[in-house]
Amino acid sequence: MPALDATIAAIDAANAEDPRRVDGRAFESLYAERMTERLAAIYPDASDLLKIAARAQHLRRWEVPRSDYPEGRRGYNDWRRACRVHHANLVGDIMRAQGYDDAAIAHVGALIRKEQLKKDPESQALENVAAVVFLEHYFDEFLAKYDGYDDEKIVDILGKTLCKMSPRGHAAALALPLPERARKLVGAAVAREAATLERLAAVAID
Repeated sequence: MPALDATIAAIDAANAEDPRRVDGRAFESLYAERMTERLAAIYPDASDLLKIAARAQHLRRWEVPRSDYPEGRRGYNDWRRACRVHHANLVGDIMRAQGYDDAAIAHVGALIRKEQLKKDPESQALENVAAVVFLEHYFDEFLAKYDGYDDEKIVDILGKTLCKMSPRGHAAALALPLPERARKLVGAAVAREAATLERLAAVAID
């Protein structure tokens, strides 16, 4: 436990340097706390390594600006991959300083890089938590930012997100007290992807 506490404290100290602020709080510090809270709610028996991965999900993300990558889907995907590698490398350094072995560091790195999604239970758990945190805290901001998107486009995006999740994540998402428009969009995405979600549920690992 001391190693876990020290690792979380080091992650928090690193994220506290985020120049972006939300009500006086560092943006990524707040995000990290929300990940931890949602992980505890959905997966109360989460391992220490999964707790570290959740806390470090966006570790110092501001150091990899989206503006450094081209607009469009390919640029976005390249940026996201670069972010995941950045987060994994940084948390690996923190864990090593706290005495974690190479196997533990490699596992947390794999979780953050989204390796073995749909195959590793902890990778799936982290994906579920990240998606629920997005819907709970950042979906309204997303809708405002992309107000030029029609509902069909938003439903398509939500559908892709739902297909990365498992039934446990879906249940947590559908239990959220979302604003009316957000709730309708999520419901429409669930209905649209019903057949795919049913097929994926049959082989879900959580």
